[in-house]
Amino acid sequence: MKNQLYWSRDTSIFYPLAMGNAEEMYRWTVKMNTPSVLAVVTVFSMIPGGVLSDMRGTQGLEAQQLAQGPTHLHRRLKRGWIWKQLFVPEEDPSPRVIGQLKSDSDRGEFAIKYILSGEGAGDVFVIDEYSGEIRTRKKLDREEKAFYVLQAQAINRRSNEPEEPESEFIIKVQDINDNVPQFQNEPYVYSIPEMCPIGTTVAQVTATDADDPMFGNNAKLIYSILQGEPYFSVEPKTGIIVTSWPDMDREAREQYLVVVQVKDMLGLSGGYSSSTTVTVSLTDVNDNGPTFQHHLYAFAVPENAAIGTTVGRIMAEDGDIGINARMAYSLEDDLEKTSTFIIKTDPGTQEGVILLDKPLDYESKRRFVIAAEAVNDHTNDTRFLDLDEFMDRTTLKVVVEDVDEPPVFLSPLYEWKVPENAAVGTVVGSVSARDTDAVNNPIRYSIDKRSETTKAFKIDPNNGTITVARGLDREAASWHNVTVEAKETTQNHLSSSVVVFIKVLDINDNVPRLARDYQPYICEGTQAGELIQLLSAVDPDDPVEGHHFYFSMVPEKHINPNFTIRDNQDNTAGIVARRSTFTRKDRTHYLLPVVVVDSGSPALSSTSTLTISVCSCQPAGHCPSGGVQALALSMGVSLQTLLGILACLVTLSVLSVLMLMVRRHRRKQQEGREVEVKDLELPETVSQKVLYYGGKGAGRANLDFCQPIIPLRPHPRRRDRRLRREDVRASIRMSLRESHLIGPEDEVFRQFILDRLAEADQDPYVPPFDCLRTYAYEGSGSPTGSLSSLDSVTSESESEEAVHHPRPCLVRLTPWYGGTEEDTVF
Repeated sequence: MKNQLYWSRDTSIFYPLAMGNAEEMYRWTVKMNTPSVLAVVTVFSMIPGGVLSDMRGTQGLEAQQLAQGPTHLHRRLKRGWIWKQLFVPEEDPSPRVIGQLKSDSDRGEFAIKYILSGEGAGDVFVIDEYSGEIRTRKKLDREEKAFYVLQAQAINRRSNEPEEPESEFIIKVQDINDNVPQFQNEPYVYSIPEMCPIGTTVAQVTATDADDPMFGNNAKLIYSILQGEPYFSVEPKTGIIVTSWPDMDREAREQYLVVVQVKDMLGLSGGYSSSTTVTVSLTDVNDNGPTFQHHLYAFAVPENAAIGTTVGRIMAEDGDIGINARMAYSLEDDLEKTSTFIIKTDPGTQEGVILLDKPLDYESKRRFVIAAEAVNDHTNDTRFLDLDEFMDRTTLKVVVEDVDEPPVFLSPLYEWKVPENAAVGTVVGSVSARDTDAVNNPIRYSIDKRSETTKAFKIDPNNGTITVARGLDREAASWHNVTVEAKETTQNHLSSSVVVFIKVLDINDNVPRLARDYQPYICEGTQAGELIQLLSAVDPDDPVEGHHFYFSMVPEKHINPNFTIRDNQDNTAGIVARRSTFTRKDRTHYLLPVVVVDSGSPALSSTSTLTISVCSCQPAGHCPSGGVQALALSMGVSLQTLLGILACLVTLSVLSVLMLMVRRHRRKQQEGREVEVKDLELPETVSQKVLYYGGKGAGRANLDFCQPIIPLRPHPRRRDRRLRREDVRASIRMSLRESHLIGPEDEVFRQFILDRLAEADQDPYVPPFDCLRTYAYEGSGSPTGSLSSLDSVTSESESEEAVHHPRPCLVRLTPWYGGTEEDTVF
């Protein structure tokens, strides 16, 4: 339903009528002539000025339609009015009446009920159901909701039927200036190049106001500068910030803070305002060239400084930054054009680093004067500087300091050659070193013992001449690496060393020999002309032309009928059979002398004799070289015969072991039956050969006899060899009685001992060992007298005398060679 208002001249009220068909228009006409219920809205708020003119136009139109005749009496068109929205001011806290609904049928009897529905009905807006007044219940905020769409309806209380169709209208919230303008997209940070012209756009700031831009000046904004003049200005309506100062220099000031203010109400009083800060930075342009702070830079460097040593640093100041401040340094050659120094740019500090490029020598040159230049890397922007303003020059002075240096050899290394047969004292070569200092100290030479362990060379300490100290052998050492040291004789004793390489040249001093120990064989049935063995030779020498060996047989009067040697002319030779009738029955081995001659000057040769065995080869032509079969062939017997011999040897070995075991068993049984000696008196059947005599205490002596080890068997031919007893007794008695009168070195005593020893050694029936404790000569004048048993106590009277005159107890020795008591004893 479209809202329309019709003006009644009688009641002066608005009639809302929905545009419908002809019948509806007719019904509204009938109701105009009779009392009818019409919805009436009395507007208390402000009505636009165009309403009255629309009303007047509608009145004229109605008069014209009524004058057209009776055919149009029942279709009278009412004056139409489009319902405008109602207005209510925002932020009004007090409830107020904003309009009223009124029907023609309402006679004040409260028979009509007015109903309000739609947005905000009952919450924001309420209607008096009896009077039709529309009121606000709370304050409104246009920024939250700008308008409300509502529906009004009049209902008959009795019939509960609508008096008028439902009508829709709009209540619009009227704006007031209650919002502060706000800047968007903060913070503002911008940059412009330095030295830019006036009017260069820096940035644009934008602010918004939540008020209604269509109602008055509440949302109309204007911009201004609070801080930043006279360098910057702002467009009042657009907020565009531009430069207003020429040639702003970054090196003088790099950053600016511009404060921009915005006001609503076009800046009039009573409006709201806010401000923001715009950070403006000046970016660098290449408007400054490098500049050295000094016209002369002085440095000092020792003469022994290594190549690459940093001599010093220089720096040209440049007010620019980044790539505009990058520069490259260069040096001009000195007057001698030696290019001793170089300069490089340190990328981190933009300093020029001066480096040593060649060795220094204080004695040859002590000072260098060099020009240095610094140039910007980027010189293509000539808006601010000329090309010659992108560079600067200065002077460098480098002083060389004197240093005591070690001797310097004239050559970095030496390489000589010497033949291996060079005699001792032969001069190999000379080394030379000098003191480069001005004082020129004397130098002495020596060989580092750690480098020359063979001591094959020696050096003259005064002139550096190296000679052969001992014989050389190329086959033992073909190269000698000798370290020669040169040392100053001054207090500092500075020294340096050099390596001398000595190559030992080969001479033909070694004879050629066969490459290995050949063991050739020839099979039975070999045909004449067949190759038996291929020979090769070796020689420790190393001739320049290489080895070439010649093989031949020893020259003889007669030609060898069995074998010949064929030289292959490639350092190999073959042994070839001359005949075909080789059998083991005829001969098992043949000796073949082979002569090997080298190609040296003079030529050397050697002769090796090869043993060629005749072999009963296997079907494949292989001769057994190991095992029983090979042993049988080497012995010239058959395999069956050899196996038989081995079986016999094994049997004999077993029998021998059994016999030894039986003999040992019998010996143990015989030792078990041996009677132990319980007293000091030895049995007369036992011969005790060794006696121990030891003195204990003053005037006494004890005798301790060796225990009998094994009974001696009687000699089978003792009776035949026995001498006459009387002669032997007399000879021994006389020797023993006179023994106290002679010393141990006497010839008689010595001969006696030797005779007894020889008899014991030659007797095959005595044990293979003797029991030896101690044997000593007591000396002359002993109170005990002779040790001989001949003077021992044999009677009772002598026993009693021995009791009164105690002496060491003596025991008679066993009869010699099994004799009785009347035999001679020792």
